[in-house]
Amino acid sequence: MNLIEKEENGQLISPVLPEHVKNFLIDIDGTVCDDIPNEQPERMATAALYPDALQIVNKWYDEGHIITFFTSRTEAHREVTEYWLKENGFQYHGLLMGKPRGGNYHWIDNHMVRATRFEGKFTDLIEKEATIQVFGK
Repeated sequence: MNLIEKEENGQLISPVLPEHVKNFLIDIDGTVCDDIPNEQPERMATAALYPDALQIVNKWYDEGHIITFFTSRTEAHREVTEYWLKENGFQYHGLLMGKPRGGNYHWIDNHMVRATRFEGKFTDLIEKEATIQVFGK
């Protein structure tokens, strides 16, 4: 991964990816497979895969994008989660456990963030105009 170093006021700041590379953070339960709650971990190893998710995620990986799964599963579920991802053929760079549960996420960051809500099928992404909330001046 070729990060581009940036400077601001003569000081190094956080590097950024080249413009053509996306840093995908992808949920697992209900997004790439059946929605399994943490309270039923015995179902995690056999969750049904969403085949279109596997195809698109691996396509993005092959195109050079960064794939990180970001899940509400806890560290106690890491082994079964890694097993499931491997058994189902996902290519990825990282796995972040412990995402807050409950949805209604509002991400605040100093880097550009784009959010895409999963609504039942993975496809190539398209451009669409939307209204967003921003900080006032």
